[in-house]
Amino acid sequence: MDLIKYIIWRAAYGLLVLVLVCVFISSLIYLGQVDPARLTFGQRADLETVESKREELGLNRSLAQQLSSYLLDLSPIRFMKNNELENAPFLYGEIYSNSTNTMVLKTPWLRTSYQTGKSVSSMIGDALPLTVLLALSSFVIALILGISLGTVSAFNYGSWVDKTVLVVSSLGYSLPSYVVAMAVALFFAWYLHAFTGLNIQGSIYELDELGNDVTVWKNLLLPAFALGIRPLAVITQITRSSLLDVLSAPYVKTAKAKGLASAKILWRHVLANAKNPIGTASLGWLASLLTGAFFVETVFNYKGLGSLTVNALLSYDLPLILGCILSTSIMVICINIVTDVFYKVTDPRL
Repeated sequence: MDLIKYIIWRAAYGLLVLVLVCVFISSLIYLGQVDPARLTFGQRADLETVESKREELGLNRSLAQQLSSYLLDLSPIRFMKNNELENAPFLYGEIYSNSTNTMVLKTPWLRTSYQTGKSVSSMIGDALPLTVLLALSSFVIALILGISLGTVSAFNYGSWVDKTVLVVSSLGYSLPSYVVAMAVALFFAWYLHAFTGLNIQGSIYELDELGNDVTVWKNLLLPAFALGIRPLAVITQITRSSLLDVLSAPYVKTAKAKGLASAKILWRHVLANAKNPIGTASLGWLASLLTGAFFVETVFNYKGLGSLTVNALLSYDLPLILGCILSTSIMVICINIVTDVFYKVTDPRL
């Protein structure tokens, strides 16, 4: 029962954070000096056309009015006039109705892109799975290699193997993801292209010579490796530190004195007691991978959510910018909630 209350409290807290993110980011964007209506038509458009577009987009209203309107579009419950229901751009179900107004339960509406006219939800729906796939691939690489290297380093404490792992992991953590991405692309896809056959840039879905959609899985390898370098370094060091703490515990020394096999000691005693800090750090970095993918996707021209956000910022496409930021915020908040719950479940002391 306490766990359920904790989950409810964390979910409510996450919802509050999401609303604050929406208000804060929306205020920054709407207060910017760039005119999206002018960008839509170009610098040579006449003033009357631009003002007409501003009115159509609602940019001529005050900041408070624009924010309240956007929050209503996101809200799952809304009061609408009966004559507006027929042209509603979202799915809804009626809760209460009278002669003039209707209260509906609806899906959040992220509006349409200023530049393309497409639904923001559909554009994010196309890009988000690619970013999630990239982040999960990087996470798996970082988790497997990080725990393996950290374990080897801890069991060879003070040796040249341990020192080498520490130096390499420190270097990997120090380098920004976009620097690693450029170095990886240059080395593996340019200098070693004849051996690897990898492309410097490209997404999973590409067009062939006939204009047909083809799936190119190899374009996932380099972005996933580049994005996973920093979490790999962190997980390596956390695993090493956690295992060293456990290895010095009395019960491990007792197990060694009883003559238990090293593999049994590792699985039954060491990793079992070191899993909490490793698991917490790993899940925390999964959230960072989703946001850190922005730079890596740009370097490799990988058509995920990061690339979509960067293009939206360059064209000052307000609904698309807000939609991408909110989508990223939701994922980070959900991962943080799962991390907190995981830590509370796995550590009885909490």
